[in-house]
Amino acid sequence: MHKPFAIFDMDGTLIDSMQLWRSLGQEYLESKGITEGLESIREEMRPLTMSESAALFVARFGLLVSPQAAADEMNHIMDAHYRKDIPLKPGVREHLERLRQAGVRMCVASATAQHLMEVCLQRLGVLSYFEFVLSCESMGTSKREPDIYLEAASRLGTLPSEMAVYEDALYAIETAKKANFYVVAVYDTEEDDHWDQICRLADETITFH
Repeated sequence: MHKPFAIFDMDGTLIDSMQLWRSLGQEYLESKGITEGLESIREEMRPLTMSESAALFVARFGLLVSPQAAADEMNHIMDAHYRKDIPLKPGVREHLERLRQAGVRMCVASATAQHLMEVCLQRLGVLSYFEFVLSCESMGTSKREPDIYLEAASRLGTLPSEMAVYEDALYAIETAKKANFYVVAVYDTEEDDHWDQICRLADETITFH
């Protein structure tokens, strides 16, 4: 990676949390007594923020809570994981250190809620590598639109063409490429089915191990 600026996604890119996220919806819905139709909704959830997923659950399954209350309950489940047991991906700390030594300025842009990002990265001892963290939740957007990447570029005072976006998810990689960012695709087992397509889109790929 030869760019002077880098935006890192968090889940599936910096930390090993995607399996927990993938099972969160099922865990939450089962706590509400819902056991059918869970497989089909997993793919629908993939590009959604927590609030969007909660709204989907309330509408699809007729939950007797508000979308905000459902999101709060789901956040509570993940909050415990971010605080206690989600690990950094192997090799990430070393990669961040190499970039810092090379003078690369870095930030994080994630669909995860801001306070969860900060708690987790602080616990793992890597928050100091980043100048700031941005949350789709806080910005009221998703990575289906380039807004969060463009905001990061604006805050760092540079152009998309001068920034590398580290991402694991196909839909986010597609968004970053369309907005003229340099994309470093990070391998994650949750994107196995899309890896060939991701490799064709990305400017380079990396597997942390």
